[in-house]
Amino acid sequence: MTTLHQEHDSHTHTHGPDCGHTRVQHGDHVDYAHDGHLHREHQGHWVECESGGHTAHAGHDHRHGEGCGHARVQHGDHVDYLHDGHRHAEHAGHWDDH
Repeated sequence: MTTLHQEHDSHTHTHGPDCGHTRVQHGDHVDYAHDGHLHREHQGHWVECESGGHTAHAGHDHRHGEGCGHARVQHGDHVDYLHDGHRHAEHAGHWDDH
C-alpha cells in the first residue's frame, strides 16, 4: 500500500503523547486523529496520512460497529475502527485496510 504525501501546511498544533488526540499506530509511524484527518510527522512537517489506493482486508470476518470493542476514529466522511494495528473502514460489503 502506498501513502500519498499531502502536506498539511496550516497545521500549527504539535501532536504528542499528551496532546489530547487519539494516537493510531500505523505501520512504522504514529498517526494522530484530528478534525477528521489523520496526521503524521514527516521530515519536520505534518502530512495527511492517506493511502494511495484501495486495499481490501481479505478474511476479515469480524463486524465492526457500536459496542464491538474496537476504538472508533472519525476519518473524513466515515469511521475507521482500530483493529490489530490496522484501521478498518466498511466499503462495498467488505472491510478496507487503511
